[in-house]
Amino acid sequence: MYKRIRKQFTGVPGAEAVPRGACSGEVHVPDFEPQRHIRLLTFNIQVGINTSSYHHYVTRSWQHLLPHRRRIENLDRIAALLRSYDVVALQECDGGSLRSGYINQVQYLAEAAGIPYWHQQLNRNLGPLAQHSNGLLSRYRPLDVTEHRLPALIPGRGAIIARYGVEEDPLVLVMMHLSLSRSAQQRQLGYIRELIAEYEHVVLMGDMNNHAEELLEETPLRETDLVPLPSTAHSFPSWRPERALDHILVSPSLEIRRSEVVSYPLSDHLPIAMDIALPKGYLEKY
Repeated sequence: MYKRIRKQFTGVPGAEAVPRGACSGEVHVPDFEPQRHIRLLTFNIQVGINTSSYHHYVTRSWQHLLPHRRRIENLDRIAALLRSYDVVALQECDGGSLRSGYINQVQYLAEAAGIPYWHQQLNRNLGPLAQHSNGLLSRYRPLDVTEHRLPALIPGRGAIIARYGVEEDPLVLVMMHLSLSRSAQQRQLGYIRELIAEYEHVVLMGDMNNHAEELLEETPLRETDLVPLPSTAHSFPSWRPERALDHILVSPSLEIRRSEVVSYPLSDHLPIAMDIALPKGYLEKY
């Protein structure tokens, strides 16, 4: 059901070797030395397609299959935004197929933004046609990173979990892209709920394809005490935001210093940003 990334986990049942190119490695990644706060961002980049109206879903649909000369320009604009953040969750990336010009978009954005650690989760492999992926970018070295295949009738949804800090009381970041189906979301969030049950400091972030009220009241997340952004944090569609589909949900132990929908319409989703303060007792463990 999942893949462990660090070498010390390779003996765990179900573990697999990480494909070459799926991770930056950690040689030049700074240790996690938490300051008073961490800047988070989640962004569904729609494989670098600049969608700014509903009719673009038709007129630019070919860009989901074929390369486009302006895609790199759009990625460079996205990278300019990412430079301001410490940990970034990316959805709808391409891992290096025809449509992206055989460029791993997670790696490209990390390098263009000057963020030393990146990890790509390949969720739906269509060979040379498409490499549907999630991504993690981080300025800090995580304790470990795990990949999780989320349950769904149609496979292809996933989550990345990165743990930071100290083994006995880590900061746990879960990055995900949930299915559109409400029934699939129930199964997926039930699975995630089990993964985070033992942790005190948790962040859930990503494209969850549902409003926070329903996620926290009508799914297994109701068993948690996660705190959402304000209900007015609409992120979709980017040219006329009316729906709150992208979220950063945090444990009460993590103080939200600032949160916002970032007005940066380079995809059909707007990015969501949050600045969190770590609890004083957590910082004292360093």
